[in-house]
Amino acid sequence: MDLQESTNDYNIKIRNFLYSDFEDLKETMREAYPNIDDDWQRSDIKAILKIFPEGQLCIEVNEKVVACAFSLIVDYKKYGDNHTYDQVTGNGKFTTHDSKGDVLYGIEVLVHPDYQGMRLGRRLYDARKEVCENLNLRAIVAGGRIPGYRKYAEEFTPFQYVERVKAKELFDPILSFQISNDFHVKKILKKYLVGDDESKEFATLIEWINIYYEEDESLIGKNKSVIRVGVVQWQMRNVESIQSIFDQMEFFVDAVSGYHSDFILFPELFNAPLMALFNDLSTPDAIRALAGYTTTFRDKFVELAVAYNINIIGGSMPIYEDGKLYNGCYLCKRDGEYELQKKIHVTPDEYSVWGTVGGNHLQTFNTDCGKIGILICYDSEFPELARLLAEESMDILFVPFLTDTQNGYHRIRHCAQARAIENECYVVIAGCVGNLPKVTNMDIQYAQSAVFSPCDFAFPTSGVVSEATPNTEMTLISDVDVDLLKELRANGSVRNWKDRRTDLFELKWK
Repeated sequence: MDLQESTNDYNIKIRNFLYSDFEDLKETMREAYPNIDDDWQRSDIKAILKIFPEGQLCIEVNEKVVACAFSLIVDYKKYGDNHTYDQVTGNGKFTTHDSKGDVLYGIEVLVHPDYQGMRLGRRLYDARKEVCENLNLRAIVAGGRIPGYRKYAEEFTPFQYVERVKAKELFDPILSFQISNDFHVKKILKKYLVGDDESKEFATLIEWINIYYEEDESLIGKNKSVIRVGVVQWQMRNVESIQSIFDQMEFFVDAVSGYHSDFILFPELFNAPLMALFNDLSTPDAIRALAGYTTTFRDKFVELAVAYNINIIGGSMPIYEDGKLYNGCYLCKRDGEYELQKKIHVTPDEYSVWGTVGGNHLQTFNTDCGKIGILICYDSEFPELARLLAEESMDILFVPFLTDTQNGYHRIRHCAQARAIENECYVVIAGCVGNLPKVTNMDIQYAQSAVFSPCDFAFPTSGVVSEATPNTEMTLISDVDVDLLKELRANGSVRNWKDRRTDLFELKWK
């Protein structure tokens, strides 16, 4: 690590600490901690550089080391959340370092007082985070001194003091800085650093979570960061047989998979043209007759998913079970498995014309590209459902829809964009276009399929990744980067997910 930059007349360089930097360290230590007698010794530096040189960082200003950050890797479960500085450092001998551990443990950060105000501490923290990410460690943990506590020890307990610092009612030179650098306080430690009178020997156990940590290091089968999604804006047209729709389905799967897409999304009730074959029946009976083909369509989607190596979200189809009519979407995975999501909320029209009822189960789906959710059309207009899926770590929400007017379409569109912002996820919508003059209650359609994202610097300003031409049969191919979602949730300009007041409200599935 070697980064140079100029600030006015200063030359600032961030690099790994060297044994030859000891004298500068000694001076910085004396100036930074005049009330603590336990200095770093040459033997300490030699030992820590031998076992973990890449974890020891410093900043030069005009070729003089004026700031340092030292750390170890530990197997954190051996120590847990109740430990002292001596325990986690092996009484200062650093025998606790474990190159196969999961946590980067911070044992020292200091800045020469004459160089404060140059954001050197923040630079060290950022560099330490970079080390944590590059070594694929789960988190950075440290015991943080609270030197401002001595002034308030008779007035507040350590917990009360920390809470007031977090609320910015009080300022602590170390804790306030750590909080501003995205560390959170896990608990209060007692007798953490013997002789720390300023902190009354209390400390905060602080933690920073590495959002890029990957526990499974297998070379194959890992979830992808950039995922390619395909959307079918489906043309409703008169058909003579089920084979006609099969041919149209395969045409789109073939086309989208040719771009190496991971998912393809079909619209809600895309197979409704077959209802024209049952015009001699009442409308409720016609859609129940259509439901008789649903298993056949599902099996065809499974066949296509395997044959074209793509995960298919099969729009939606009527499902008739135990005397009840549902509207359901099958996820057909490229490994041959399939799962079902039923529509939870049916529209007044679905209920009054067809007698459709809502399902009562909601879930996220595990795929080879991470967790996804499926909400059919009207369900996307109920924010609670998407929020429940987001609580299960959903990254992409797929919404097959069917709308006949621009009013209905814009309800779906605006709600889908709201779900993307609220839950910091991608939302993919696919609808039908065209008309079916021979099918009752399915005569006209309006759609503009799209892929939406949150609105922040890493994403399109409008939150629109891509969108189809309105009312035109076509496909849409888009790449979405789920690592950007991780970054947004941790460091976004606003954090709609992280900043929820869960101390005041919660959402439960009954």
